[in-house]
Amino acid sequence: MSRKIQIFDTTLRDGEQAPGASMNTRERLVIAQQLVRLGVDVIEAGFPISSQGDFRSVQEIGHAVRDKAVVCALAGASDVDIDRAAEALRNAKRPRIHTGVGVSASHMRSKLGVNDQACVELATHCVQYAKRYVDDVEFYADDAARANKDLLIRVLQAAVDAGATVVSIADSTGFALPDAWGALIACVMENVRGIEDVTVSVHTHNDLGLATALALAGVSNGASQVECAVNGLGERAGAASLEEVVMAIKAHGEDLDAYTTVNTREIMRTSRLVSRVTGMNVQANKAIVGANAFAHSSGMHQDAVLKDRETYEIIAPEEVGAVGTELILSSRSGHAALRHRLEELGYTFSDEEFEDVYQRFQEIADQKKEVYDEDLESMVQERSREVDAVYTLNALQIQCGDPLVPTAVATITDESGERHVVSSIGTGPVDAAYKAIDKVAKMPGDLEEYAVKAITRGIDAIGEVVVRVKAQDGMVYTGRGSDTDVIVSSAKAYVNAINRMIATQRSREGR
Repeated sequence: MSRKIQIFDTTLRDGEQAPGASMNTRERLVIAQQLVRLGVDVIEAGFPISSQGDFRSVQEIGHAVRDKAVVCALAGASDVDIDRAAEALRNAKRPRIHTGVGVSASHMRSKLGVNDQACVELATHCVQYAKRYVDDVEFYADDAARANKDLLIRVLQAAVDAGATVVSIADSTGFALPDAWGALIACVMENVRGIEDVTVSVHTHNDLGLATALALAGVSNGASQVECAVNGLGERAGAASLEEVVMAIKAHGEDLDAYTTVNTREIMRTSRLVSRVTGMNVQANKAIVGANAFAHSSGMHQDAVLKDRETYEIIAPEEVGAVGTELILSSRSGHAALRHRLEELGYTFSDEEFEDVYQRFQEIADQKKEVYDEDLESMVQERSREVDAVYTLNALQIQCGDPLVPTAVATITDESGERHVVSSIGTGPVDAAYKAIDKVAKMPGDLEEYAVKAITRGIDAIGEVVVRVKAQDGMVYTGRGSDTDVIVSSAKAYVNAINRMIATQRSREGR
């Protein structure tokens, strides 16, 4: 296998655009650090012109990742977009600006307002302008599957001639069929002069459930980079799933003449982290990372697997980190044991930060017989959600039952340090808690979705609640909270959603 396929991860950009999957800077940084452990080649950290939050995320990820991966920032074809991306990438060791144009008739007409020649000229200009800032420039041809083939070749030729180091051919709507898409990539490889000196990338979407198949068709016809996202997150039906692409290449490396350098044993952990941070649950029958991916219920299947696992498993669970030994912690565990396990999980803290973490660990350990890895990760994620919070839930007391009227008394601190004690009644304990919180936050919204699940096994498991709140402007905000008391988890999740709503509004206002 002679061709290394670069894995370009867009979880923090395209994946974050999935409705309800927004992340704050600290959460993005945690995921970026895990992507480094996973071994991706490129991390698309955000779209700096879109918000101050994206700009700051690209800045901090570029600083934290250093030379362990290329850090990429998306930009439109305008000078101001590229200026902003370059500014965000200023401290990155291996920066890449990702800019480009739409090449289909509908994109040129409705999105850009240009004709064919102007589209070619714009491609030249945006690459040349980005090259003023960085050596590594990726050019994307948006909606290439529905574009005129001759125009696509002209635009890509212009980008290569202008100095693009990577050209990305994007099926932005998931429209193509694999054979036709593979033929299009082959056509590009044959007709663009100098294409052998640049990286050819494919960006595919899952609108017809074909994103992974399209990505592999691209690889088999000459592409050397695949743009994908953990758990297949992305706009609409999502982007190509990183875990599916990586494991398919591993399983069929000889046929594809390809390999990746991803550490596949980090796949399951990465998937769970992204799911927990975004609040986007992975469906049970999801390939590679779903709860049922390595489960067998048919008696005939079980018998065959017990005799020879390969009869029904083409991937060993260990290859993707689906099984492993857990270090079980309890209230008797000291600082050293907790710090060691957190470091094994990839979390490091200063001494001052660690004291806060240890105190929270002790609270959980006092409530549970055993503290599992999932509890620790939930605890760390909850802490990251509390950073820079506008409102913090300090205490919650609930009275409910039949025939009592559900009543909540909440103690909430705002960012100025003022302490509010409020109470309310409701149709149930969660409703009462949310109405009490609304008296302080005063951020009207409709509860679109409420979900609760146990993080670990046992009756004393931490319960994690995910809520989606629709604001008056139509935007949906995800909130997450975890506690051994699911009512407290519910209140934490609601406060988290409100904090995200406020942070987004402030970002739009430039604050």
